[in-house]
Amino acid sequence: MTKFTVRVELHNAISKDYENLHEKMERAGFKRTITTKSGKVYRLPDAEYSISKDKTTDEIRDLAHDTAKKVKSNPSILVTKSDGDRSWSGLSED
Repeated sequence: MTKFTVRVELHNAISKDYENLHEKMERAGFKRTITTKSGKVYRLPDAEYSISKDKTTDEIRDLAHDTAKKVKSNPSILVTKSDGDRSWSGLSED
């Protein structure tokens, strides 16, 4: 499975919109955490998600966009495909 990191921005949103977004994204298979090879789980920054699927980058973008637009029209979406190890710092352990 391919790993993707997805960033979603809702324009003119309030906090309840993001709460709604998190619920809808989770139902669509997106996680708000990232897991190390050793099994430690870390929380991603707000409105950033991780997903592992046998899909293309464009298919993941479309899934995220279709999910986010149920909360607010015209969301901004950025999808990054990971072809190997991921690296981060400063994330809180979940």
